[in-house]
Amino acid sequence: MKITRYAALALLAGGIALAGPLASPVQAQEKMRVSHQLPPAHHIAKLVENWAADIEKRSGGKIDVEVLGSAQAFKPDQNHPAVARGQVEAAMAVNFQWGNTIPEMNVVTIPYFMTDLERIKKFPGSEAAKLLEGKLMEKGVRNVAWLYTTRQSIFTSSGKPLVKLDDFKGVKIRGLNKLVDAGLVAAGAAPASMPGSEVYQALQTKVIDAGLTDVSAAYSRKYFEVQEFGTVAPFFTVYFHIYVNPKWFDGLSPDLQKAVLEASAQAEQDSIGVTEKTAEDSIAALKEKGMKLHIQSAEEVKTFTATMQPPVMEAFKASSPDAGKLIDLVNKL
Repeated sequence: MKITRYAALALLAGGIALAGPLASPVQAQEKMRVSHQLPPAHHIAKLVENWAADIEKRSGGKIDVEVLGSAQAFKPDQNHPAVARGQVEAAMAVNFQWGNTIPEMNVVTIPYFMTDLERIKKFPGSEAAKLLEGKLMEKGVRNVAWLYTTRQSIFTSSGKPLVKLDDFKGVKIRGLNKLVDAGLVAAGAAPASMPGSEVYQALQTKVIDAGLTDVSAAYSRKYFEVQEFGTVAPFFTVYFHIYVNPKWFDGLSPDLQKAVLEASAQAEQDSIGVTEKTAEDSIAALKEKGMKLHIQSAEEVKTFTATMQPPVMEAFKASSPDAGKLIDLVNKL
């Protein structure tokens, strides 16, 4: 599983050359290459490694899973066409990377809408998830797993904490996308969308005043070095999801399809505990590094929801004919 793509090809070629027609057991093994962007230390990247090992175990070694992380095979925006064309069998993407291609995928990033843990637990296999999976099939890929990644966001700042809505007025803050940024604008902030890799320098050089990310990223990217305060809030939820080439999947025998789906269902369940523990550890680590943290109270959540959610909800419903139906399905979770 951990053999690189090139080494694996070389070994396979060598085996064919040496064994000739006697190498049929190797030829019969199904290859499953999985491309994603995450570094090895990320908690979801580790989960994917376990998922890959589980598939191999459940398939009795009939599926050889090769994980190509850290964007070593394809960049994030190249994964979808690579899987649809069959260049690799599978890939993993973060939900909001679909942008306007599948606008419904932004449903989990509506402020304070899908951050309740019980709702998150019910999402895989739900009618809401099935609606999104149908949209993915229309784009030529078959979804197999929803890996819950975060629901604990953090607004970071220096000089003063961002605790009340009035604290956001005039603040230049890292945005996420046009949809989510509408909620920040409603609070009076001035969002500037940028990738996570650029935020630390932007904070350090005062290009922006405040950061917005999940708590684990705030720690791993060392925001505590350039920001004094942090407000932890259930602002939005993020999923990484794994999808496969439909033709490849349909070509598997029923028992091998079952192995992939059962391992994926287990990974979905495992992601909840892993992500919650990672968030708890990250909050503690930020405090240890000297960042002064405020955890939003239930009353503060209600206040922020009333201001930030309506404009985003309105924009989301206008983004797609099926957006309103998806909102109704999520509300039933």
